[in-house]
Amino acid sequence: MAKRTAVIDIGSNSVRMVVYEKTSRFAFHLLHEEKSRVRISEHAYQNNSNLQEAAMQRAIDALRDFLTIAASYNVRKILCVATSAVRDANNKQLFLLRVKKELGLKIKVIDGIKEAYYGGIACANLLPKLSGVVVDIGGGSTECACIEEGKVVDSYSLNLGTVRLKELFFDHGDLEGATAYIDKALDSLPLKQTQKIIGLGGTFRALSQAIMKKNNYPLSRIHAYQFHAKELKQHGKKILKASTKELKELHIKPERYDIIRPGVLILLRIMKRLSADTMMASGVGVREGVYLCDILRSNQDYFPANYNPSVTYLQDVYSIDKKFASLMVRVATTLFEMLHPVFTIDVAYKPYLLTATKLAKIGSSIHFYSYHQHSYHLIQSALEYGYTHEETLLIATLARYQNKKGPSKSHYERYGMLLPKESTLHHLTFILSLCNILLSHRPHTIDFTLELRKNHLHITPKTHNTLHITKERLKSLNVPKPLTITCH
Repeated sequence: MAKRTAVIDIGSNSVRMVVYEKTSRFAFHLLHEEKSRVRISEHAYQNNSNLQEAAMQRAIDALRDFLTIAASYNVRKILCVATSAVRDANNKQLFLLRVKKELGLKIKVIDGIKEAYYGGIACANLLPKLSGVVVDIGGGSTECACIEEGKVVDSYSLNLGTVRLKELFFDHGDLEGATAYIDKALDSLPLKQTQKIIGLGGTFRALSQAIMKKNNYPLSRIHAYQFHAKELKQHGKKILKASTKELKELHIKPERYDIIRPGVLILLRIMKRLSADTMMASGVGVREGVYLCDILRSNQDYFPANYNPSVTYLQDVYSIDKKFASLMVRVATTLFEMLHPVFTIDVAYKPYLLTATKLAKIGSSIHFYSYHQHSYHLIQSALEYGYTHEETLLIATLARYQNKKGPSKSHYERYGMLLPKESTLHHLTFILSLCNILLSHRPHTIDFTLELRKNHLHITPKTHNTLHITKERLKSLNVPKPLTITCH
């Protein structure tokens, strides 16, 4: 089993490499990411689908550097795939043989259906459980995968790509021809209408980042960012008409200026065809799909039920005592079941409280006295898979304000749009704080009983332990009404 694996994706516009490290059977984290905008498909579509010498040399030079980087991390396995530009090239064997001879690297050219499947698998495993259509707009092709309840059920590929349309239509100012070309290709796609489009690739990331900046969104994370289709439609129409100066004002990065319009047009036509009203951005795609299909091959390409790789990674790397964390989760479960009717907390918040409890102490591995702050930052930055932005921020906030009276005013001012109402957050924070107090003497097993009688919580030791520290800390705990607590 390779602990470190590099995945290289040779796309039409860019060549990218990621290096992953496993921390346990299915948990992993990103060690390195590299990108080179080699534009291997440049001028190919104008030259009978032949890769041009300059473009091939750029790709080989980039791959050489990628292999050096991989070697520096002692990577034991390299998975390299090539997509649309290479698979469509009449002279692809020339390129593949040159790479094999000069670099010793074997490239697997994948078809469009496999490419769509990889993107779909990445989204199905690493986004919150959902249903919708994954749309991956690349330089030479567009892939679609249908997801139902977290499972990939269909995959499709179309010869629609940003570089392809740029060279065939946009370089000649033929917007009408490009639109007709896209619509004709979509006619062959048997996709059902859907409420949600999950967007992959550079075009969708660029548009999502632009909308985030326009809206002064409080988080910088692109993965699982969700917004209304109307926003993208309005912004996209402006981009199609924009000058270079106006593209900058619309928050488009310079390296996207020449291909953003073809990408926008493809996406707008797909949106219209599917009648989607919600968009979700994915920070994962083909590379992650290739990696997941490798590590999950014995599990039919999916994580086990109720498994989250980010939670496990954080525990693998930062948890000082997993057994004690499990003990905390047991106590937090009991407290929530008892107290959620008292505080009228929606039971839907239970799993997020339990995840926060599981990760509450991970910051101690960095610095004990400020562990709650470090736990917060670790969760907010590294709990990236399987949760919405709202869920991740809730979990991080609970960890940050454990043992406090609740989130600060400045925290609410910054993140209020993503958080539940203050009373809910205060009650959840209280439960986590009470859990900390009950286990402040760090027992090996739960050595007390909890009983709720008429909104009065009775804490009774099972052994000769007097729960001295617990009693001391309860004195300074701000207990929300109508609850009262007695420690016997």
